Amino acid sequence: MSSVSSLDTVGDTTCSEVQSVQFEIRFRGGITHHGSAVPLSSSVTAVLGCEEMAPPLAFDDVLVEIGTFGRFQLRQFLLMILPLVFNAFSNLSYVFTAADLKYRCYIPECENRTDAAYLTEWLPAAVPYQRNQPAGCERYEAFVNITGDYLQCQASDFNNSAITRCFDFVYEDKAATTIVNEFNLTCDENTWKITLVGTIHSVAQALALLLGGLFSDRYGRKWALLLSIGLGSTLGIVRSFSVNYEMFLVLEFLEPLLGSTMYTTAFILGQELVGPKHRVFAKSLCLVVFALGEATMGVIAMFVHNWRYYLLALFVPGLVSLTFLWVTAESVRWLLSKGRNREAIVILERAATANRRTLSESTLKYFATNDYQRETPDVPANPSFFEQLAEVFRYKRLTIRLAICSFCWFTNVMVYYGLTLNSVTLAGDRNVNFILITLVEIPGAVSMNFILNRFPRRMTQFVSLAVCGVLCLVTLTIPEDDSWIHTAMFLFSKMAISFSFGVLYIYTAEIFPTNLRQSLLSMCSMIGRLGSIVAPQMPLLAKVWKPLPMTLFGSIALLSAFTILEFPETGNVRLPNTASEAENLKANSFDTAQSRR
Repeated sequence: MSSVSSLDTVGDTTCSEVQSVQFEIRFRGGITHHGSAVPLSSSVTAVLGCEEMAPPLAFDDVLVEIGTFGRFQLRQFLLMILPLVFNAFSNLSYVFTAADLKYRCYIPECENRTDAAYLTEWLPAAVPYQRNQPAGCERYEAFVNITGDYLQCQASDFNNSAITRCFDFVYEDKAATTIVNEFNLTCDENTWKITLVGTIHSVAQALALLLGGLFSDRYGRKWALLLSIGLGSTLGIVRSFSVNYEMFLVLEFLEPLLGSTMYTTAFILGQELVGPKHRVFAKSLCLVVFALGEATMGVIAMFVHNWRYYLLALFVPGLVSLTFLWVTAESVRWLLSKGRNREAIVILERAATANRRTLSESTLKYFATNDYQRETPDVPANPSFFEQLAEVFRYKRLTIRLAICSFCWFTNVMVYYGLTLNSVTLAGDRNVNFILITLVEIPGAVSMNFILNRFPRRMTQFVSLAVCGVLCLVTLTIPEDDSWIHTAMFLFSKMAISFSFGVLYIYTAEIFPTNLRQSLLSMCSMIGRLGSIVAPQMPLLAKVWKPLPMTLFGSIALLSAFTILEFPETGNVRLPNTASEAENLKANSFDTAQSRR
């Protein structure tokens, strides 16, 4: 219904039906009466004698009244920067606290504990070498007890055909302390304990998505955010006082379980009062802030080498921030959904005052006298997740797309986190490498929306995944001696997968029908979380064959790229509303479909 030529056409409509009619008219652009525009506030209700019923009010119309991005929104968004940074700290702190260290056997016959150096002239005579580095846990047996001048140790003093295990070590960086040397997690038999830290953290994050959503829906976004920061920061600080590996592992699980929902909550609070024209910019800015937060971790690690002090440096600011984050405004949409209209009005009036605007009397009266949820007509209760899934399985193409979507999410998450975690194993300074691997996410975040508005979704997704896969495999052919070339290829791989990740959020949401979109996208995302659980275990594969992790990343990215070609093109295509419409989306629809309304 794009227009109504005469008000007589609604003469038989009842007052109970007016709001859905008005909402449709508002959505389509208003009505006309004998060629002249009729004010929406009186167009239908006056004819039907329903003057007492306030016209439904779209929330974006309210944003126009208070200003779509004024001082109030800017202040709210700036407040949310800290939670985004704190979430980055929580997300990957284990990269440094559980970082493996370079070490070799302590040779008491040739050195003393006080001045032992990691590399010495006589070391090749006493310790076997692997890839130009001394072995970590093995040494040659000495023929005799050597005493006197340590510099006299030579090859003839050791039996290089008899290798023995050692239990005392000399570390390359004597100032560095992680749980590896603190809790004696050295040698191959303990590698699984180190990788388990990251996996436990990822499992907790997956559970936190559910718990955090339930809490924020019931008690509000603001209190969910403050509680997440408070509990997460407190548990992070307590973790710095762990007395053994078991205590550390338990706290590594509890901290993200109760504190890792900061990102989604802060994202909602930061963007909710931003107008539609500014939301793309705000979303990109959130991604940039998160990347800068990750890079900050590397900067802190440059100066803080003890894992206990490192955790304090990350989590103490979170507790301090609570002293001023309490001024954060609650979610207006959440307040309205709970019928707390008066509180919502107070926040909207504060926003209007800060932005030097004024809320209209009609808007204030609407919120004071109406249930905001009447904005849309009553609809039947949403079907359960399993009922929605059963509907998908009735359609062959939708079922295939769901499987491919889940696989692509798993691939993107695993490769994204896998490359980030592996960055600290590259040649050169591990902190610098980590900073670079996080900063390369920024170009993708900034350019994503620009590119998607000009190129097909499917081809963009294919190219980004394929480029990542090829670069991962090319990295394997570069000698480790060419460290800067090797690192450059690694960085470009991370840039490609970061860009692919951003596109995937948008693209996969567009291939599913409206009534199933949220649940199916959540399902793909949850399966994708398995990738973050698997990624920390990649060092175990490297113990089997060092190139194996990068080989896996490259192969699975290429495979995922080609499965994307099965998806339909959704650029400039009206989003499907039903499963039948989604089933009939064609693979080449980018060139032939009508523009999205």
